[in-house]
Amino acid sequence: MPKLRSALEDAGFEDVATYVQSGNVVLTSGDSAAKVAAAVERLIKKEFGLEIPVVVRTRAQLAAVVKRNPLGKVAKSPKRYQVSFLEKKPSAALVRKLEEVAAPGERIAAHGREIYAWHPEGVARSKLWTALAGKGLGVTATARNWTTVTKLLELADE
Repeated sequence: MPKLRSALEDAGFEDVATYVQSGNVVLTSGDSAAKVAAAVERLIKKEFGLEIPVVVRTRAQLAAVVKRNPLGKVAKSPKRYQVSFLEKKPSAALVRKLEEVAAPGERIAAHGREIYAWHPEGVARSKLWTALAGKGLGVTATARNWTTVTKLLELADE
């Protein structure tokens, strides 16, 4: 992550901060989210030789995700509460498919380009988590637990 942070700063991004080792970056740019995503994808390929899709949310969009918190009343452990950030809004058919694989007690809420998922028994054996984490979504996506989501918003506010 220090090398990624340095490469982003060298590319002209400002206020670059990273969180844990899973590609969480907060930065300042005057460009649109789509332009930032494309620029970061190019940078990662050039600097690290990796082709990794990048999903970007603005600070305001991330704040709305946290404020919305549709499963907050049932999700009691932030490590088992996940938000999947998608490149585009999922189809109703995809959301139904995800609901069908959810185990008893698991909950899902789709809103815009985010899918919130509560895994009360954890993600290790969750078919819902497997469906959310796999390529079966048909769209670029990345998921973060609630602890990470709220920490990224804190970093964006610093």
